[in-house]
Amino acid sequence: MAMLPPGVSRGDFDKALAEFGAAIGKDWVFTSDEDVALYRDAYTPFWGEPEERLASAAVAPDSTEAVQAIVRIANKYKIPLYPISTGKNLGYGGSAPALSGSVVLDLKRMNRVLEVDEKNAFALVEPGVSYFDLYRHIQEKKLKLWIDCPDPGWGSLVGNALDRGGGYTAHAFRNHFDAHCGMEVVLGTGEVMRTGMGALPGAKTWQQYKVGYGPWIDGMFSQSNFGIVTKMGFWLMPEPEAYLSGLITVGKRADLTPLIDIMNELENQGVYNGMPFIGSPLNGSIEPGEQFRFPVDPEVQRLLDRPGDFPVAELEAFCARTGTGFWGLKLQFYGPAEVIRAQWAHAKKRFAAIPGAKFEDQPLINLPLSPEQAEKVHKVVFGIPNLSIFFIGARSETSPPGDGHIWFSPIIPRTAEAIFEAQQVFGEAAKEMGLPMSPLSLPGTYWHRAFIFIFGFPITRDVKTNRENREKFRKLIKIAADHGWGEYRTPPAYQDDVMAAYSFNNNALLRFHETVKDAVDPNGILSAGRYGIWPKHLRGRKRT
Repeated sequence: MAMLPPGVSRGDFDKALAEFGAAIGKDWVFTSDEDVALYRDAYTPFWGEPEERLASAAVAPDSTEAVQAIVRIANKYKIPLYPISTGKNLGYGGSAPALSGSVVLDLKRMNRVLEVDEKNAFALVEPGVSYFDLYRHIQEKKLKLWIDCPDPGWGSLVGNALDRGGGYTAHAFRNHFDAHCGMEVVLGTGEVMRTGMGALPGAKTWQQYKVGYGPWIDGMFSQSNFGIVTKMGFWLMPEPEAYLSGLITVGKRADLTPLIDIMNELENQGVYNGMPFIGSPLNGSIEPGEQFRFPVDPEVQRLLDRPGDFPVAELEAFCARTGTGFWGLKLQFYGPAEVIRAQWAHAKKRFAAIPGAKFEDQPLINLPLSPEQAEKVHKVVFGIPNLSIFFIGARSETSPPGDGHIWFSPIIPRTAEAIFEAQQVFGEAAKEMGLPMSPLSLPGTYWHRAFIFIFGFPITRDVKTNRENREKFRKLIKIAADHGWGEYRTPPAYQDDVMAAYSFNNNALLRFHETVKDAVDPNGILSAGRYGIWPKHLRGRKRT
């Protein structure tokens, strides 16, 4: 028999389940061990331990009204709910609740694309709509619009945006929460609210003007547990006429400083509008796709594996002798062909100020892509959702399947100096903890004005190893915080630790969150513990 929600009697739980069934249909109330097991986190760091976060049951409503009914019943019996959109955020917690015993509120049946406006380039969707769903809708309607998607396309637009995920196209769209416009929310009392222009009955601009009137509160529903988002608007990218990319390589370690400085300036000026990729040809690649991949030379590998100080001089000598770049930067351009050609030409002039800089022009691609072209490109750069990311690392053809990973993802400044510092700090920590990390690791460039230094932390099915790794992960959180770097997102196992690091003025931010939580969810039934925000009756509990 499944566990009970904390503080709830068997009798009350059974009554609540019966009322859930009456409200949404008993077929959509899941209580069997087999069904509830589907809501485990496949990458949990507590596998097989009592501390593993597990659900007591799950319910799957199909409308905002059904969500309201569930919330009201949950309030009546003090049943904790844990809303998920699709629960596909592997590495960040999956569909498992932050508080064991919660009933997962699975919004997968709310999968309607409610509106897509081609002229004004927006969509309004429910939380069960995946990137694949919206992409297929746009293709079927032959709309000249692109979506921006993360690596695995099976996730929800709403869920990814609320977790503040990112993608790969133009900077106006790849920060998914920033690209949203208007939402409908069921509050902890069961009341429905619309934000922005949606608060105006009959509004014509709900997905066109974000802020409406008065305080803009949309951000309070991202990475929080203040409400259940049942509709959300998104600005979409008009299909560009053409795409162009080019590669810049430089031969010295210190060249990273002007490379990043010029990159930032050109992006802030709008000279290029696609996501830049930085990497090292010495390390094998510039971007996650197949383009701009390089074999790692055995001589380089020996130098990188050699104990002692980082072999700067030897690597620079190798670059000079072989013509290999020490660092590489890929720029991407979307727009009219003559415009993006001129932008790339201007970028090359600017980067030519770095002595020895080399340039590789890529063929201009006229859009839309043909089916044959779509199979060859890095799909997410063209707004095409896919699952090819699972062929990397734990799901590759060249290594045995692993048990999963958790993402460690601190935000660092967008400077070369910050990169060098992070390489040193995390490199020393990785060496001490026995974790794999290349000394040439470089951050992600999803965000417009900051870097994310992201790498996977292994999960195993061995209890002892997982316990050791949890302590290592918590140590990394503290190490990052000590250097002024905070994680932007983390799975439930570490959300309290990360929130504790945001401790300015005796944790004023968390205390504000708790004040809001108590006001909008007085019974504390929504997503207890999500992002370190606990209802008052659960605060102070020891959590592993």
